[in-house]
Amino acid sequence: MIAEAPEPVRGTDASNPYDLSPTLYNQDLAPTKRSGRPWRAYSIFTLWANDVHSLGNYAFAIGLFALGLGGWQILLALGLGGALLFLLLNLSGFMGEKTGIPFPVMSRIAFGIRGAQIPAIVRGVVAIAWFGIQTYLASVVFRIMIVAVIPPAAALDANSFLGLSTLGWISFLLLWALQLVIVSYGMEMIRKYEAFAGPVILVTMAALAVWMFIEAGGAIAWTTPDSKTGLDMWLAILGGAGLWVTIYGTFVLNFCDFTRGAHSKRSIVRGNFYGIPINMLLFGAIVIVLAGSQFKINGTVIESPADIVQTVPNTFFLVMACLALLVLTIAVNLMANFVAPIYTLSNLFPKILDFKRAGIVSGILGLLILPWNLYNSPVVITYFLGGLGALLGPLFGIIMADYWLIRRTRINVPDLYRNRPETDYYYRRGVNTRAVAAFAPSAAVALLLAFIPVFASVAALSWFLGAGLGAGLYLLVADRRPQFTDVSGEPIAVASTH
Repeated sequence: MIAEAPEPVRGTDASNPYDLSPTLYNQDLAPTKRSGRPWRAYSIFTLWANDVHSLGNYAFAIGLFALGLGGWQILLALGLGGALLFLLLNLSGFMGEKTGIPFPVMSRIAFGIRGAQIPAIVRGVVAIAWFGIQTYLASVVFRIMIVAVIPPAAALDANSFLGLSTLGWISFLLLWALQLVIVSYGMEMIRKYEAFAGPVILVTMAALAVWMFIEAGGAIAWTTPDSKTGLDMWLAILGGAGLWVTIYGTFVLNFCDFTRGAHSKRSIVRGNFYGIPINMLLFGAIVIVLAGSQFKINGTVIESPADIVQTVPNTFFLVMACLALLVLTIAVNLMANFVAPIYTLSNLFPKILDFKRAGIVSGILGLLILPWNLYNSPVVITYFLGGLGALLGPLFGIIMADYWLIRRTRINVPDLYRNRPETDYYYRRGVNTRAVAAFAPSAAVALLLAFIPVFASVAALSWFLGAGLGAGLYLLVADRRPQFTDVSGEPIAVASTH
């Protein structure tokens, strides 16, 4: 169906013919024009080429080996998770391609122009905390590299100030500043960086796997002596697939932040296909070789590729491996943990914060929380960040149900930027109380499933259960009386530069 063109609103300021509210609209929140969108299949593929091969994901997948899953079982778990992610990311990505709007604005459709702050803030807080933590983890690799090149620098690693040594502070602040510089150039620079980093990390991790395979004498251990069998094995496979999707619960929620610049739906499908199921199988093969080789060598299971990098005997190759891990971690951090809070802050303060300023504020917040202390606190990681993460499933379910099942993709884009009672997304004083009513109980259930020990057997599926419950409750209470209109945002759109 061809979307209607929006009509100027009579009686408004001639300089603002569409009556757009300055508290809802700025150049970064505006929809992107269809012409000139730069994100093609390769750009989307490189997002996943970086993110799938993150250190955190390697630690998770190697953990499956340690928990008793063998080679083919790990591949099956990752394959199932990849297939589900491919479907979910397409659903989320198509929304951005059609409307050209970022996630905080997308949330206005279901939650209202003011109620949208709920999902945006939850996503933004999680991202800021993980931005700081991932920068800290990268700084640990950076410290290894500095000491390898300049051995006397180890003396700077012996003291402590606010939880970090002098060398730790130097490493952290350099990487922190580098990311702020990249973000200051906008989404196009992030896209270019991801395109550069993708091949670098794929080649590096494959080379590391080949080196370990040779070190192990050309053979690997496919299983550990504690390998699971029967029902326990299948439950572990399904649990691994579920947790794999949960890891990406943040991304499936705000994937539209990237696909609003996508050239076409075909670009999204192709980029997702090669970047998710295909790339995840390659990732799984590397995991099996790394973990199986190390187990074959000395009977131990590594926790992360960084453990292997530290054992590289040649200083030059150690430095190259460290640089590749730094390139990777920055790429993952930019896409997964920096873009979301930028749009959240811009949505909160559209008159004050543009993309660059919001990026600086996000970075400062990521520094002020002293993330290394958060990372070292199981209570913070499990109950605070874990709790916020559990809320992402219900939010995803509600937003998807509203867009695909209630409205059937019919969106009045200009009304997303208007603050008037008669507009489509004003609801009750800017809040859709029906969405909030569906979110509250589904969020409570998701939190219970994630944290109460008696539900440990289904904790890995808490994201799915929360998303399903959120969608189901919303479908029960949603208002189906309005005749939804499909109005293009092209007349109020801006060039795709962010």
